[in-house]
Amino acid sequence: MRIPLSWLREYTQLPADASAEDLMADLVKVGLEEEDVHRPSDTLSGPIVVGQVLSLVKEEQTNGKTINWCQVRVVPEGTEQTLTGKGIEPGGVQGIICGAHNFVEGDKVVVTLPGAVLPGDFKITPRKTYGHVSAGMIASSRELGIGEDHDGIMVLSNYGLDPEVGTDVFELFGLNDQAAEINVTPDRGYCFSIRGVAREYALATGTSFTDPATTISVTEATEAGHQVILSDDAPIYDVPGCTRFVTREVTGINPSLPTPRWMASRLQLAGMRSISLVVDISNYVMLELGAPLHFYDADKLTGAITVRRAAAGEKLTTLDEKSRELSVEDLLITDESGAIGIAGVMGGAATEVGQSTSTVLIEAAHFDAVSVGRSRRRHKLPSEASKRFERGVDPHIMDIAAQRAVNLLVELAGGTETSKVTDAGVVPADTQIQLPAGFAGALIGVEYTDEQTITALQGIGATVAQNAEGFLVSAPSWRPDLEIKEDLVEEVARVVGYDQIPATLPVAPPGRGLTRTQSQRRRLLQGLADAGLTEVLTYPFVSEAQNNMFGTPEAGATVKAVSLANPISKEFRFLRTSLLPGLLDTARRNIGRGFRDLALYEGGLVFLPDDQLGSAFLPPLGVKPSDEVLADLCNGVPNQPWQLAAVFTGHEASAAAGFAPRAWDWADALDAAGTVADILGVDLEVAQGDHQAFHPGRAATLKVAGEVVGYAGELHPALLKDADLPPRTVAMELNAAALMAAAPQVVVAQSLSTQPLATQDVALVVDQHVVAGHVLDTLREGAGALLEDITLFDVYQGKGIEEGKKSLAFGLRFRAADRTLTADEASEARAAAVALATEKFGATQR
Repeated sequence: MRIPLSWLREYTQLPADASAEDLMADLVKVGLEEEDVHRPSDTLSGPIVVGQVLSLVKEEQTNGKTINWCQVRVVPEGTEQTLTGKGIEPGGVQGIICGAHNFVEGDKVVVTLPGAVLPGDFKITPRKTYGHVSAGMIASSRELGIGEDHDGIMVLSNYGLDPEVGTDVFELFGLNDQAAEINVTPDRGYCFSIRGVAREYALATGTSFTDPATTISVTEATEAGHQVILSDDAPIYDVPGCTRFVTREVTGINPSLPTPRWMASRLQLAGMRSISLVVDISNYVMLELGAPLHFYDADKLTGAITVRRAAAGEKLTTLDEKSRELSVEDLLITDESGAIGIAGVMGGAATEVGQSTSTVLIEAAHFDAVSVGRSRRRHKLPSEASKRFERGVDPHIMDIAAQRAVNLLVELAGGTETSKVTDAGVVPADTQIQLPAGFAGALIGVEYTDEQTITALQGIGATVAQNAEGFLVSAPSWRPDLEIKEDLVEEVARVVGYDQIPATLPVAPPGRGLTRTQSQRRRLLQGLADAGLTEVLTYPFVSEAQNNMFGTPEAGATVKAVSLANPISKEFRFLRTSLLPGLLDTARRNIGRGFRDLALYEGGLVFLPDDQLGSAFLPPLGVKPSDEVLADLCNGVPNQPWQLAAVFTGHEASAAAGFAPRAWDWADALDAAGTVADILGVDLEVAQGDHQAFHPGRAATLKVAGEVVGYAGELHPALLKDADLPPRTVAMELNAAALMAAAPQVVVAQSLSTQPLATQDVALVVDQHVVAGHVLDTLREGAGALLEDITLFDVYQGKGIEEGKKSLAFGLRFRAADRTLTADEASEARAAAVALATEKFGATQR
């Protein structure tokens, strides 16, 4: 919100020499945030004066243009020129070249004299052009930075002005004024008005405040007013969309009259463009009082006005000439012809005020913030009106705002006030809040006196009555955010001063440490980092194709997923069912930036909806839901297990002189999964797997107690090609929540043996379709209790191996707990292991 200082001075005692910085420094004391300072004089400097065209000679040029060689008087006739400088004529008449043709001899115009500087650091100097020395410039509003019109120069009579020649344009157009811009937080919507900010300034400085609403005498409603029907058959959260609707009528207006310069200057300094007199009056009242208005061409209305919800399939062409399909939640302003506006957001084009309008119907209404906010977001139609309605508008001021608009239309547009006054609906009663004595001090930690409490609350506009329990407070109508006693305490603390609150270091409450799940998660994340992987965090938003690829092992199956109603991107409108899409996107971005050796991991939630998704009934605000409603809401929340995933691509280390790094392969993905299982003390079962996202022959299914908890291996070549990732990229993903649930309460570390280790290797030839993991499990079973560890270290097919066969080489580690093993004992255990493998798979020792 931008606050022109001259406007603010009308309602509070802002010193004449106060700057925008001074104003913001005071407003900060009451919790308003400073944003910026706006001064026309920062980009515009004089001398800029009113001139009168004495003569105008049109001269055609060889380039086809016609220019005007003008003689312009810039001081009153018979008066000496007091300005000095290169190019300023002592006689007071300047010779100026002008290319615009919208003026004639005798017109009064704006003249920028040599030495002036226009926005964009454009310096005015005498210069020879078209055979003349042009000493100055006749300016347009855009060149001065005070408007958008650039079709011609400013003819002051078109603005209803007839100033004396030589008048300082800074004084004429209020260009010496300045504005302070503040950030208005959502709970302080009343500060989107000069009225609200003036009250806050008076509160911050202890000066007087004149409420502009109290200076307006309102005409009472009559039966002759325009008929208005409030009919909301589908209120949101049982709150009617419109509680009050005031209309006023003004006839005989002249919409072609110019907006007074003082009003246009204030609007522009407040950040709003001057459009037309009628529109400018509407915006001026909104900025002054905080109540958005809408003006209708009364002759274009048909019958009574009805405020209702939209019907399915109903459409409206809004003022921006766009046809909009309406939702049944949209609150509409309608007449007998249909919709003529979206309440509190934007009016319809059919009843727009134009140059032929002679009778205006003024609407000043109070709309529900939720209805306005939803319509604004649904139709992507932010407006100054919706910004205020969403934060709460004073319902008591509707008739006052309408009367203020009537007065301005009569004064400035030549209109006549009629007796047709409507005030439909009700004025809601002020909220009553009981504030116990001493409650503010106990909550804030400052001993506030009764006088401080009463003064602070009265300062914000509340009515305070002391009673046996403390204070009965009637919240001001413009503060819908004040609902409970804690809200009042915030106001007392704010007004008395935040600097009065002592700074104390809070004592940390005793805790019980991390929960078991928290501890497990931290150990897993730290364990993968210790293993050399890099943790990343990715967005949970994915495409439907990504969910269908990674969310189920079966190719062609459709995955049930949570779809977002308002996604950041239409393509990525689903919540993830797997972590791998985000990790692969991250890997691709890093590879595109030159980082080709990657080992990435992420721990996070995935979203797996059951049969019920969401709830058919949303509980209203301010009411505790029943147990049944809460159960229904909980049942509609998708299952969100915590998962771990990792992606490896490139090499395990960077290449160096004399060192050729190893490329990541499927074994690394399995090792990462094994690391997770080892940290938790869980036995992870590894078997040949089949998943559509993984290579058909290089994927493993990971199980715990027979239940599938994840997959690991090399990703499918077609998938990697489509994703623009290197071949042989490998990955793993685990349902870490399932592993953590299966983990023992206490992981007991094995004791370290002091007995020596006996190692033996064995190579077995088996059919190529035999799974190496099954052979390894068989060898472990056959070797017996002396086997401490077994590792597959080579798989070979080629010369010396029969076609259709493969050689599996295993390293076996034997150890006895109580003695040193002999070579014969180790060999005997190995032989037993080989014998069992031969029995089960027909293995032959190589």
